Amino acid sequence: MAVQSKERLNELLEKYRLTGDMNVRNEIVLMYMDLVKMIAVSMRNIYTGYAESDDIINEGVIALMAAIDGFDPEKNVKFETYAGIRIKGAVIDYLRKLDRVPRTLRKLSKQLDDNFARLNSELCRTPTDEELAESMNMTTAQLSKLMANTAGMITLSFEELLYEDNLDENISASSETADAKMYEREKKQVIADAVATLPEKEKQVVTMYYYERLKYSEIAKVMSITQSRVCQIHSKAMLTLKNKLESYIKG
Repeated sequence: MAVQSKERLNELLEKYRLTGDMNVRNEIVLMYMDLVKMIAVSMRNIYTGYAESDDIINEGVIALMAAIDGFDPEKNVKFETYAGIRIKGAVIDYLRKLDRVPRTLRKLSKQLDDNFARLNSELCRTPTDEELAESMNMTTAQLSKLMANTAGMITLSFEELLYEDNLDENISASSETADAKMYEREKKQVIADAVATLPEKEKQVVTMYYYERLKYSEIAKVMSITQSRVCQIHSKAMLTLKNKLESYIKG
């Protein structure tokens, strides 16, 4: 954000804190609508098919207004950082509450996550599809179908881990202290290193998903494979990244 815009934001936040003027709050909301839309776009592969983007944006706007109400400049955190965390958290909560995934599929997704973590620990490496399938008492074809069907849940679980790790009661993990900045740099490096070690196809999918913000269908066209195959590849990558991040967070 430009210096002039930052100064304007600080003026508006202070004015709103003193007056509670809804017109002031609405001006701040308009300043940060792009942030809401960016988060909605970044998570669209998770909710496509059972939630509308307008609904996601509405949830984001409500969270943005709550962030404006709850922002405390004394907590030593930038407003856009605080608001971004609250918006993403609200979207995650909304998607969890929709709960449109069949219970059996949800149970299998959790089992897949647990088995992946266990095998990764036992083998000291990423398990193969064959090893995962055997641990799930499935054929590799059945495992592939499961990973395609649970891509959204697995990705949401990874996003949720990122979100929760950014929170405490003061959002100190996102503050401007030297220790907090170092922790954030280290965490980003852990994820970057994990992405770098992924098999080439998984790396390609993750790059297009997170950095180019492409839909699964768009990734499928670029890679000349089916959308179902993209979901399978992405699920395996997310399981790997989540496992690496959890290991780092838990020390």
